[in-house]
Amino acid sequence: MTKIIDPYGSELVEDYTKIIKDFGLEIFDDKIFSNPNRIMRRNVVFAGRDLKIISKAIHEKKPFYALSGIMPTSDTFHFGNKMVVENLRYFQELGAKTFILIADLEAAAARGVSIEEGRKRALEFHIPGYIALGLDPKKTVFYFQSENKEVMQFGYRAAKKITLNEFKAIYGNADPGRIMSAVTQVGDILFPQFDERMPGIIPVGIDQDPHIRLTRDVVNRMKSEKFFAPSSLYHKYTSSLDGSMKMSKSKPESCITVPEDVVSACKKLKKALTGGRETVDDQRKKGGQPEKCMVFEMHKQHLIEKDSYLQKIHDDCKSGAMLCGECKNIACEKMNKFMIDFNNKLLLARKNIKQLKFVEF
Repeated sequence: MTKIIDPYGSELVEDYTKIIKDFGLEIFDDKIFSNPNRIMRRNVVFAGRDLKIISKAIHEKKPFYALSGIMPTSDTFHFGNKMVVENLRYFQELGAKTFILIADLEAAAARGVSIEEGRKRALEFHIPGYIALGLDPKKTVFYFQSENKEVMQFGYRAAKKITLNEFKAIYGNADPGRIMSAVTQVGDILFPQFDERMPGIIPVGIDQDPHIRLTRDVVNRMKSEKFFAPSSLYHKYTSSLDGSMKMSKSKPESCITVPEDVVSACKKLKKALTGGRETVDDQRKKGGQPEKCMVFEMHKQHLIEKDSYLQKIHDDCKSGAMLCGECKNIACEKMNKFMIDFNNKLLLARKNIKQLKFVEF
């Protein structure tokens, strides 16, 4: 049976080790980069492709780029977007030329969002939101897919290097909208190399790996043009609070969005799946199971920066010294601080939107 990762789906990966094996990924070793960030240290970042070439570029202070895209389909983020920005910021601070494309064409083709509406959402929320999450606007170049003729023209060239069967093998489906979106993304991923060939890293969730594989295949078939095949870095999903699927705005009752009213967010945290026992006495005696707890997962991935503090919560839960209610209260407090900080930075970023660097075509 053909193995598929669906970038448009919402299924939760059950076995990341199997994903690594099935798709030929490199197991991520946080020693490959200096001062790894929180999600790198905690094995939330779990795999990648061609990471040594990026490590070498950093060490030798040679040009490289980091790139990601914004799909302007709503007025909020989910926490997976936050992890992408954290990894972009990490490479940006190590000297990466940083690019953000606004995938307004893909939003129109795959999600039915008009170009005009996509542009409005990007300028009013998504771009300021990425800055509020930590991206340095002075070191970031932005562009709209629909305005970048070079990307669109390259997408047509890339399409000639791909067979229909190959496309179906990667994506599982070959409807026209998906094909157009995918070949345009190939152009986006390689766009920073149009003027200067250099290594590039694309930090994404594992669901976006099909786009990376397709681009690497195209590069391999255009060897005379001497593009660097894109490197990639994959983080695990932030699962929904009931543990059933990757966090998705399509299931709002079990997904905390960014931003969200803290009272609403806290209610969701209070109802989240935990690793607690059936009774307080059982938990005191047997201890909790943080490895099954969605609240602990939020602590691990997003809310607690200090490793020593996270370890204490883990150990207190395992020993029965901390009950689920106390752990949830800590999560609510941390979430409140995060949302206040985000909203303040979002307002500031909106005021400075006209100062950003957009590619002129």
